[in-house]
Amino acid sequence: MDNLRDITERFGTLYFPKSALVFYANNDSNRDCYVEHFDLDRNGNLINAHPLTVRESNQLAKSLKINEEKQSFLKPQGIIGTNILQIDPIHNGVVIWFTKAMRREMFFVEKLEIPNGKASVPAMLWVANRNKLYVYALKNNTRPTERTLLYHAPFFNVYSDGGVCMGTVNISIKKSSTLEEFTEAWENYFFNSYFSHLMENHNPVKGNCVNLWKKLLATAALFPKDVLLASNRKLKDILR
Repeated sequence: MDNLRDITERFGTLYFPKSALVFYANNDSNRDCYVEHFDLDRNGNLINAHPLTVRESNQLAKSLKINEEKQSFLKPQGIIGTNILQIDPIHNGVVIWFTKAMRREMFFVEKLEIPNGKASVPAMLWVANRNKLYVYALKNNTRPTERTLLYHAPFFNVYSDGGVCMGTVNISIKKSSTLEEFTEAWENYFFNSYFSHLMENHNPVKGNCVNLWKKLLATAALFPKDVLLASNRKLKDILR
């Protein structure tokens, strides 16, 4: 007995029974049910029996709904796409994914004197939770590895650390969003908002950012990779 050790400190969060629900049903073909709520004393005995109240029913329904949302949040609708690099569904969730170079619809405020329209954008790396978005540029369309160098995203409204200023855009990512809904929503929020200004004098490209986008919107040219500026980060630095 001298070899016994107290290992309770190794346990995780402990949960203690506080109450119980007992369901009663008759044997009729049209079965009727009745629910009774019991409190538990410190010895685990059922006490204070009473019909389940409306308030207690609402609390139960809320708890079940929250659990259902947690189970569906960031759950893929099918096989996970090869563009997904990392998923963490805890709390506000975090997803890291990439998109290939493509033409995107873009919008600019009038003072920039850049016409709205479609333009080629580089391959991109996206990092987002339910409230915040970070974007980076990639040099090619291949799936990034931990050693892949990240470049500054060549857009207005993006800080030097990749954080995106969404301005007055109302971000509303549901807690029940599937993985595909989550990534699609963030891409739409980013490209359907108006690009307006450089953040804290951070010029994200080699040369003039305004002239770059004027040229790309006036032509069908591919995004020129040589204007991208390398950041001091690789993909491994942002993996969680």
